[in-house]
Amino acid sequence: MQIHVIQPGDTLAGIARAYGSTVNDIVEANDIPNPNRLVVGQTVVIPIIGSFYWVQQGDSLYSIARKFGTSYQELARINRIPVDQPLRIGLRLYIPQRPKVRSETNAYVEPRGNTVAPALENAAREAAPYLTYLAPFSYQALRDGSLKEPLLNNFPQIARANNNTLMMVITNQENDQFSDELGRIILNDMTVQERFLNNIVDTARRVGFRDIHFDFEFLRPADREAYNNFLRKARDRFRQQGWLISTALAPKTSAEQKGAWYEAHDYRAHGEIVDFVVIMTYEWGYSGGPAMAVSPIGPVREVLEYALTEMPGNKIMMGQNLYGYDWTLPFVQGSTARAVSPQQAIQLAADNGVAIQYDQKAQAPFFNYTDREGKRHEVWFEDARSIQAKFDLIKELNLRGISYWKLGLSFPQNWLLITENFNVVNQT
Repeated sequence: MQIHVIQPGDTLAGIARAYGSTVNDIVEANDIPNPNRLVVGQTVVIPIIGSFYWVQQGDSLYSIARKFGTSYQELARINRIPVDQPLRIGLRLYIPQRPKVRSETNAYVEPRGNTVAPALENAAREAAPYLTYLAPFSYQALRDGSLKEPLLNNFPQIARANNNTLMMVITNQENDQFSDELGRIILNDMTVQERFLNNIVDTARRVGFRDIHFDFEFLRPADREAYNNFLRKARDRFRQQGWLISTALAPKTSAEQKGAWYEAHDYRAHGEIVDFVVIMTYEWGYSGGPAMAVSPIGPVREVLEYALTEMPGNKIMMGQNLYGYDWTLPFVQGSTARAVSPQQAIQLAADNGVAIQYDQKAQAPFFNYTDREGKRHEVWFEDARSIQAKFDLIKELNLRGISYWKLGLSFPQNWLLITENFNVVNQT
């Protein structure tokens, strides 16, 4: 597949001719929200086998081959040019499809309110063919060791139909907030803990969960070892059933990192105890903070490289956002940015007649606009370039895979590029 960045004067008809595709195929593949008002800087994924590259100043067959993970001899053979021929600037070279690597994918799905919105269920159904795990969020632990169940609706059936492993996500949330006191009770009161584990086993058997996933956050630092011991006990119980166990971890860059969200998460212990972890490498740019990329590639890399010093890569799933934010400027502490999907962000840029820019350091797209009330806005989101950068990082670091927070915000380019980069594992 080819990632094309819209330039001034581009039309879908011209792009289709350039790549040997069709307008309909491009529109359908990307679910383009603005086919008649393309935005400069917008990305379009061309659904072709392999890709094309136009020679630039300073390029050589060797440097181009290295860029795309092939050999200069193979590049010369495919394009029928001598290996020692100087390259003309603007020459179009065909780049063969790169080999895919094995990977696992997870996606959380979070029903809100009293019913499951049909659109959310449809989003799960559309994503499921690309997933290893489907994770309804979440079962909430209660202080007596019982469980408050989420709205499951047809999610178990969707998982079964697509050979997804159904993930039982369990949190220490009360009133939609993570509770250190609830965590303290579950991790230290052995009577409550035993009842808690029994309820998990009974529920997982009844519903058909095959991975038990603990997302315990904002724990007391004093409960670090209690959490580790709890996970050891849970692992032994779940292995008797043939189930996996996994955890969600805050994005740390050292074992000594301070803060309520970090200190009780022991990367080395989790790497030894559980089958895999999801590291929440997103929310640097968040709804309650100043405008910036949600998951800038540099900080994401720093977290993952630290994690690799504590556990093997085949136990690490990189967390990835499927959304961006629209901030009103200037940022005021206490204000809240609006979440937007990549599709909504593109439409917003089109509606306001502004170009999409790309931050090379963060590897993320953004733009600014002024609304009808004269208020300035800054939008950061994800596109084909930013998600490809994350996929390249997963392959470079030999990680287990990627975990998405969360379904329901449309990003069709992500799923196109999943199939281009990975052979996704489906566990039956």
